[in-house]
Amino acid sequence: MLDYAEREGSITFAVRVVPRASKTAAAGAHGGALKVRVAAPPVGGAANGELARFLARALGVPAGAVEIVGGRASKSKVVRVAGARASDLLRLAAGG
Repeated sequence: MLDYAEREGSITFAVRVVPRASKTAAAGAHGGALKVRVAAPPVGGAANGELARFLARALGVPAGAVEIVGGRASKSKVVRVAGARASDLLRLAAGG
């Protein structure tokens, strides 16, 4: 199950990032967080950038709507996405 909060037109949720994957993709929910494998190394913000681009595409929002609000230097992050719907987030976590 994915833990998230909806407030003021945005959703906030935890993400567990697995860098240096063969391709960027969601890998379901893990411990209340959305697990995302990213095809970028955790160097120079590359993995964070790839995560933001992936979430923007997957949730149908502009890239600027995705903000990492916690854990920028960690594999465990907190992300806020403006204009996203919880139903799209839950679909992504379910593998759809």
